[in-house]
Amino acid sequence: MKLKADLHLHTTASDGKLTPVELVSLAHKEGLNLIAITDHDTTDGVDLALSAAENLSIRVISGIELSTQHNGETVHILGYFKSDNYKDETFQKYLQDMKNHRIYRGKEMVNRLKEYFDISLDYERLMKEAKGVIARPHIARAIIEAGYNYSWEYIFDKLIGSNSPAYVPNKKLSTEDGIKLLKSVNALVVLAHPVLVKKTPCEELLKLDFDGMEAIYPLNTEEDTRNFINLALNKQLLITAGSDYHGGDAGDTKHGYIGKVSYEEAYLTEFLKALS
Repeated sequence: MKLKADLHLHTTASDGKLTPVELVSLAHKEGLNLIAITDHDTTDGVDLALSAAENLSIRVISGIELSTQHNGETVHILGYFKSDNYKDETFQKYLQDMKNHRIYRGKEMVNRLKEYFDISLDYERLMKEAKGVIARPHIARAIIEAGYNYSWEYIFDKLIGSNSPAYVPNKKLSTEDGIKLLKSVNALVVLAHPVLVKKTPCEELLKLDFDGMEAIYPLNTEEDTRNFINLALNKQLLITAGSDYHGGDAGDTKHGYIGKVSYEEAYLTEFLKALS
C-alpha cells in the first residue's frame, strides 16, 4: 500500500488552530497514513496525538520544530524522535525556558504594535485563545479579527516580520547547538523549509550535522524542489516533505494545506528506515 504522509504539522500546542486530536482526525479524513506533529519549540501536543491515533489507521511520529539562529536570521530545524526520549528532563527544561521567553515575546510584540502602529490588541484574550503561548499567527489572527484592514501577508511582512520595529526574536539558540540538543535525545534532524533561508546558501548550511532536508515544501517553485532534492541526494541526506499546516486561516499564503505535498515513496522509505 502506498503511504500518504505529511511530516510538518502544527497544533494548538504552538500556533496551529486545531487541537492535536482534531488534527489527527482531519489527517485521517484526508486519507493520510503517516503524520508528524512538529509544534514550535514544544512537544506538548505529541502524547495527545499519539493517543488519538491509536484507534485510527494512521501513524503519528513525535516531532518538534526548533527555532534557532544562524548568520543573523532564524533557521528552523525539524526533529523527529525515534522513541519517547523527547520526555528527557534536561531537554524538557530547555523547552520550558523557550516557552517562558515566548510568553515575554508575545506580550512585548503586542506592546510594540500599539507603540509603532497604533494597533490595540487584548493581551489577556490573546493569551487565552493561544492557550498560554502567543506566536505570530495568533497575533495575525487577532489583528484581522479586531477589524484592522490588513491582509495576512501584509501583517507578516510589514507589521510582525523580522524587519518590523514590532518584531521580537525568539530565544537565541545557534543552529549548531540546536542540532546538538536534538541529537542528545536521539532525534533525526532535518533542515526545515530551506527556501525560507535567505542569508546563508543552503550548501553552506548543510555542512552542519543535519540528517536531512525538507526539500518538498508548498512555497517552493518546481525548480526549488528539483534543486533541493538534487542537493540532498548529492549529500546523501534524507528527503522530507511537509505542508507546514497551521489550520488553514483565510488569506494564509505562508503555509500549505494538510497532506498537499507530493512525497515519493522511495524518499519516505529511507526516512522511515532511519527513524527505526
